[in-house]
Amino acid sequence: MADKLYLGTRRYSSWSLRGWLMVKLAGLPVEEVIIPIAGGATAAIKAVSPNGLVPYLEHQGAKIWESLAIAEYCAEFEPALWPADKIARAHARAIAAEMHAGFRALRQTMPMNLGRAQADISQTAENLADIARIDQIFCQIRSLYGTEGPYLFGSIFNAADAMFAPVAARFITYQPPLSAVAQAYVQAVRAQPLVDEWYRLAMDEPASWRLDKYESLA
Repeated sequence: MADKLYLGTRRYSSWSLRGWLMVKLAGLPVEEVIIPIAGGATAAIKAVSPNGLVPYLEHQGAKIWESLAIAEYCAEFEPALWPADKIARAHARAIAAEMHAGFRALRQTMPMNLGRAQADISQTAENLADIARIDQIFCQIRSLYGTEGPYLFGSIFNAADAMFAPVAARFITYQPPLSAVAQAYVQAVRAQPLVDEWYRLAMDEPASWRLDKYESLA
């Protein structure tokens, strides 16, 4: 059976972007299967994924769902997905886990839509707090570990960057207030070749896959 990576609509699926980046960074040769999303665990996704969500990776007999689990699996093939230094690696895992579990207000008010040039949002105390915390993470990590390159931990785009790549996409779309350090990092993520490839693939998706609930946001 062919190794496969199941993904949702690239235009909207932030978690799919994370999983895809991990797999590509690890160089795993897989067939990519796109399942257009319609919100939540649809029958089409439940038919292939154990938890009814994407991304979902089948590789050499392993079956992995959840983005952080995919990251750890991919790191077995490409250790550079996490920093080599023990302290930096622990920090990278901590912020990746924080991204995985948190920032609910940002997720709800700023859904990923790679096809929109700009969209205004209602700024609330909750989403502004999420944005401020993410900005703080970017500034702190860049100051501690990122002096040798444009990414969080320097010159290597790693799993922590992959976890925050959809946030960078949201910041480009919604343009919330950010520090200069965070703005520069967001632009570096957007220019990263794999991220740029994902954008180009998203633009090629059928218009019929678009969802009004994401396209009609103010």
